[in-house]
Order: sequence, then structure tokens, then C-alpha cells
Amino acid sequence: MFSRNHRSRITVARGSALEMEFKRGRFRLSLFSDPPEDTELQRKLDHEIRMREGACKLLAACSQREQALEATKSLLVCNSRVLSYMGELQRRKEAQVLGKTVRRPSDSGPPAERSPCRGRVCISDLRIPLMWKDTEYFKNKGDLHRWAVFLLLQLGEDIQDTEMVLVDRTLADISFQNNVLFAEAGPDFELRLELYGACVEEEGALAGAPKRLATKLSSSLGRSSGRRVRASLESAGGSGSSPILLPTPTARGPRYHLLAHTTLTLAAVQDGFRTHDLTLASHEENPAWLPLYGSVCCRLVAQPVCMIQPTASGPLRVQQAGELKDWMRVHGVLKGTNLLCYRQPEDGDAGEEPLFTIVINKETRVRAGELDEAAGRPTTLTITNRCGEAKVTHTLQAESRGALQSWMEALWQLFFDMSQWRQCCDEIMKIESSAPRKPPQVLAKQGSLYHEMVLSESVAPGGPDEGPLLQDNTISAGIQALLSYSDR
Repeated sequence: MFSRNHRSRITVARGSALEMEFKRGRFRLSLFSDPPEDTELQRKLDHEIRMREGACKLLAACSQREQALEATKSLLVCNSRVLSYMGELQRRKEAQVLGKTVRRPSDSGPPAERSPCRGRVCISDLRIPLMWKDTEYFKNKGDLHRWAVFLLLQLGEDIQDTEMVLVDRTLADISFQNNVLFAEAGPDFELRLELYGACVEEEGALAGAPKRLATKLSSSLGRSSGRRVRASLESAGGSGSSPILLPTPTARGPRYHLLAHTTLTLAAVQDGFRTHDLTLASHEENPAWLPLYGSVCCRLVAQPVCMIQPTASGPLRVQQAGELKDWMRVHGVLKGTNLLCYRQPEDGDAGEEPLFTIVINKETRVRAGELDEAAGRPTTLTITNRCGEAKVTHTLQAESRGALQSWMEALWQLFFDMSQWRQCCDEIMKIESSAPRKPPQVLAKQGSLYHEMVLSESVAPGGPDEGPLLQDNTISAGIQALLSYSDR
């Protein structure tokens, strides 16, 4: 017989030796329970498993092509997240068993044991150029094919996706409008991009096949025989049953294939548009093959926490450069690569300008002052910056030796973060807010730029073109509805 601890999900045999040790107080149950990070990851895993079940039910109920493509995409993303979360849980369990504890950035210790601060990584303006043949793009020759593509992005155990985009030979590149933000990343991050695509069959191509076949048969056979064959084909098609000579295709969902992939690291971070190489994973014989140019263009930026959040603050007395006697009492705030000196602590929160700013960069030299009780400066440190050929030195005095140690620790940690995040600490890179997702673009039936330039007649509100748009729901809403229905 077993008793289960529902909070920590630990199964302990009732009356066993381990339970007796718990009762005697020799072991704490918290040593065997899951930490809060693992509990949150387990909650995410349970959520993705439920979403996967809902995606499977929604895929079986889809009646339109766009809905089936979105449901299959959601199913692929859920499977990837489930595998990622399970792998991360397994790694954490192994580290917990082996006794490997990860030090936090706030822990003090030698520089070799320091951990860099975390940060945010954002990728935006994603464009993948296409390489069509001249006869396909300009002369509109060859078979017209359409693809449904999207990007799967993974950083650590976090997996995100872009919107689905429909592509044909009228497009020169694939453009993804939304920004993808990863809130937890270290300077050693590896951002993997995977491009998936599915070939979309034209609905009109299969529908018009019986008539074309009937026309060919009526012209190749005799006049009387051709009329009989044509009449049988048209009667079979008009009665609602499957036409003869053409078996009914089996109903199954679309299948996405991996088309290309690449991995971006800290070296690719730049506050601007940049091109990166893609590794192609498909060939021309593949049904989902897409003529990719072999590169991806994007804007990849990163914001370390040390650049956007204060890492230390407190009262200070500052002796500015060139002044030997005058000390100024200020409230110092170490944020990014600047030590901001305000008159009052609330001035920084009110958005007022600081009295002066001391720059902290990779060339700055920080030294602790000597203990001099007689001079009345028991706790000081000096910050030296080079301005051209001259050196500018500021002397700082803290309230106590413990406060001085806290300021020195914050500065050492900042220097370590700057050495790890490198160019990301030169200036704060701007991360734009992500726009809401748009429904997949519906491509025109024609396959040339000429046809797109022809003005079509406007349809009144409530006309036939608004019907499918009003009937389409988002995939997440459909999944949630199916899940709530199944739980009743």
C-alpha cells in the first residue's frame, strides 16, 4: 500500500524504512521533492500534452485545407515542446542525483566560479529569399505549386514558432512579420531555426481532371464511343459519387518536411539587419522541395539583465576628479555601464536627470582604497577612466566596509558580465514589441505577377468571399473548445 504526496509527487511505501526515517526526522522530505523550477516545467509539459490531444481531435474534424494545415502545424510544435521538456526534466534529475548545483549570478566567490547574468534574445524581420527559375517566375511556365511554410525556433528548452505563410512562385522571398522573444538566455545560447514546409495541392486541379480526361477520351475515341464515355463521366460526377477511372483519394492530414535549418549564437547578435547561411535539408526530388537561395536575413538582438536593471544602489560620497577636499553626498545607482549619481533616492524613480554619471566600461579600472582611519576615509574605492591621453579618477566612499564590499562585488560581476556578453554591453539594443499574429495569407488562384496586377471586382460586405473568413477560427480556440467538450 502506498501513500502519495500530491504536492511533491513522491511515492513512499507506507511502513518502509524511508518513511520511518522521515518520521524520526533524519531526512527532510524537501530533499527529495521537486524544486519550483521543475514543478513549473512539469506544468508546461502537462499543458502541451493536453494541447497535443486537442490538436489531434481538431485535425480529425477539419474540413478545410487551411484548417488542416494549421492543426498539423500545432501538432508538430506540441510534439517538439513535449520532447524538449522531457529532455530538460531528465537532465535536471540527473544533475540533482549527481549533486551538481548551479550557482546564481548573485553568489559571491572567485571570478572563476561566477555565473554571467541572464538576458533576453529577440529575433525579428525574418526573410528567406527564394531562387525561382526564369521560366517560372517571369514567364509563368511549368506546374503551379504552393507551399505552406513556417519557422520553428528553439533556445534551450523553450520552443516557439512563427505564423504559417503560403508561398508560390509569385513571391521573391518568405517574410515572417512577428517578433520572437526568448526571455531566459545566457551568453552561451544557441538559437536553432528550422524551416518546415508542406506542399499544398490545388483543389481545382483534381476537380477539373475528370472533364479534361473526358475531353481527351471523346476526341481520341470514335464519335459515338466518345459521347458515351463523356456522358458516363459527367453523370458519375454530377450524381455525387466518385467518377470512374479516378479512385477517391484517401483522406489524411498534410505532412510538413524539414526544408532547412541553421544555428545562431552570440556572434550573430547585431543591432541591424544581417544575412546568415542556411543548411538545406531537402532535395529537388522531395515532394515538399522549395527552391531556397540558401540564406536567411534577420535582426538578432540581445539584452543582458545587467544592462536594463540596476545591479547595485545606495548612498555614496564622491570626490570628483581634480578636487582634493570637497566631497559630494549622492545616491548611486549602478545600471548598465553607468554609475548614476542622484541627489535623492527618489529622483531616479521620478525620471529626473542625475547630477553626474561615472562611465563603467571594459577599459575602466577599479581599485579599493587603503584603510586610513586618521584621514576619516576608512572605506573608499577609485574608478579611473581614460579620456584621450588623460586619466579621470573618481573616489567613492561608502558608509561601511560591508557596503564597500557590496559595491566592489557588483562592479566585479558587471565586468564579468561584459566579458561574457561582449558586444551586447556596448549599448542597449532595442527590442520591439511583437505585433499580433495575422491569419495565413490567401494566395490568388493565378500564378503570375501579371494576374495579381489585374483589378478584381469589389465584393459587398457579407458577400461570398466573407463566408470562409467568418467561419475560420483560430487553432488555439478550437483546441480549447475540444478539450473542454471532452472533459465534460
